[in-house]
Amino acid sequence: MNADRHTTEEDPIDPRQLRNALGRFATGVTIVTTRGPDGRLEGLTANSFSAVSLDPPLVLWSLNRSSPSLASFRKSGCFAVNILAASQTGLSHRFATRRNNKYEDVEFTVGLDGCPLLKDPVATFECATEMMVDGGDHVIFVGRVRRIMWRDGEPLIFSAGQYCTALPLREGRADSDLEEIWHGLG
Repeated sequence: MNADRHTTEEDPIDPRQLRNALGRFATGVTIVTTRGPDGRLEGLTANSFSAVSLDPPLVLWSLNRSSPSLASFRKSGCFAVNILAASQTGLSHRFATRRNNKYEDVEFTVGLDGCPLLKDPVATFECATEMMVDGGDHVIFVGRVRRIMWRDGEPLIFSAGQYCTALPLREGRADSDLEEIWHGLG
């Protein structure tokens, strides 16, 4: 049995320990794409994607300030979030590593404002950049969703430094909770 790991209020937060603790929050895996003002296609793997608002439709993601593609994302005014399927771990790895042309031999179509839309994700969100917010060593991009696509399929999940998939639990269904939440919005 593993011992709990924790810090005290007086302890400085070590970035590696913070990363390890944050890794316990399972997330989906996305590739965020754009076309820079110079026409260059940019894309990177991100798990910082989150919904912000249904009305207006807003989502967010964040990008490290040291990323070579930061200038393109800042200037483009748009981005697309491609939520990967469980079968797309290779694509996730490709876009998580630095290389000259991440799109070489990658199938995609061109979406709104020229943003690349990858083949076979479980969902895409095509967005206009609504605002950028200083977030320490990251820039937080908030986008207004302009067009969406989704399909049935198993999403790719990242947890504790590993790719994984979701397995439904036999107990504790959230259907009734979701129905109550969505019904309250109408």
